[in-house]
Amino acid sequence: MPGPHEATAYLGLGGNLGDPRAAMAAALRIIDGDARCRVAAVSSIYRTPPWGEVVQPDFLNCVAGIRTSLPPKDLLDLCLATENVLKRVRKEPGGPRVIDVDVLTYAELTLKEPGLEIPHPRMRLRAFVLLPLREIAPDFTLAGLTLETLLNDVDREGISVVEPAGDWWRTA
Repeated sequence: MPGPHEATAYLGLGGNLGDPRAAMAAALRIIDGDARCRVAAVSSIYRTPPWGEVVQPDFLNCVAGIRTSLPPKDLLDLCLATENVLKRVRKEPGGPRVIDVDVLTYAELTLKEPGLEIPHPRMRLRAFVLLPLREIAPDFTLAGLTLETLLNDVDREGISVVEPAGDWWRTA
């Protein structure tokens, strides 16, 4: 359970350039190393075919549950700073990337402001978010819908576990 001034947030991580596993692990260690955040659970790593029109390699993805005393905007800023440390370059929307760290949810908060929408507006469409989230938060609901219900409406084709959940991120 979170402490009195902590919230539970879920982050989606992924990448498809270089060594995405190492980049996700490094991102989780950076976030966990911030005194205001603690990584509490990390899903398996999933291999995911790319979305959209851009021809690119498959992605590796995972979801992490964290406890944080940061307000939502500051958590987003930490995620973006982490991407910068790991040399994320934004060339084209939906294009290949070394690392991507998205704030998926923050406590029970619903928020829409420039640059930040919670829950993440596209998470309900993405099996590569819903499957790993189900691993670490099986009772999670989004707008009153269970993850099982949400997963019934998304394409899971080509998504597979490549490394089981655990502490893979601590030693990578």
